[in-house]
Amino acid sequence: MTQIERKQTWQQRIADWQASGLSGAAYCKQESLVYHRFVYWRQKLTGSEEPSKPVQTRSGFTRVAPVPDAGAGLTVSLPGGVSITGLHAGNIELLGAVLRQL
Repeated sequence: MTQIERKQTWQQRIADWQASGLSGAAYCKQESLVYHRFVYWRQKLTGSEEPSKPVQTRSGFTRVAPVPDAGAGLTVSLPGGVSITGLHAGNIELLGAVLRQL
């Protein structure tokens, strides 16, 4: 495969991914693609790092981030748009119990 063909192939894959509504990881799993190659081509072709979608690892964890000016602790954003807010050391065990149920 020439470099031009490879670029065209990845342009089509990136367009298909964008139309799918899936996360990059889910799309790669569905299409049997190597995720790090997908990320490389996505960044090369679109300049996008997919910042608006949660990062989920194979272990099932997702990103936990402090909410700016919230003053109420942490917020966990789960796949599907569910968010848990107000987390702190006193209720972190509750979060663990909730996540084990998912």
